[in-house]
Amino acid sequence: MTQTDTQPVHAPAHLLDDWISRDALARELSVTPDTLGRWEARREGPPCTRIGRKVLYRRASVQDWLHAQEQTRPTRRHRGRK
Repeated sequence: MTQTDTQPVHAPAHLLDDWISRDALARELSVTPDTLGRWEARREGPPCTRIGRKVLYRRASVQDWLHAQEQTRPTRRHRGRK
């Protein structure tokens, strides 16, 4: 099989195959879409792209963000006096 000049070799079947919606990502992460919105406002969550009112996340960027969240030892949060 030969490659033509009009069709790239690794083109996704659909334009948005590499992207996930805010609602779908919220379900995957077991958080609410509002939480993702707060993370976006605070620049804490995965990077996103806005197209009109639609918010999309590149799957590879979400995976990179998840890897960056890994900790060798969980951080200990103190509440109250001990």
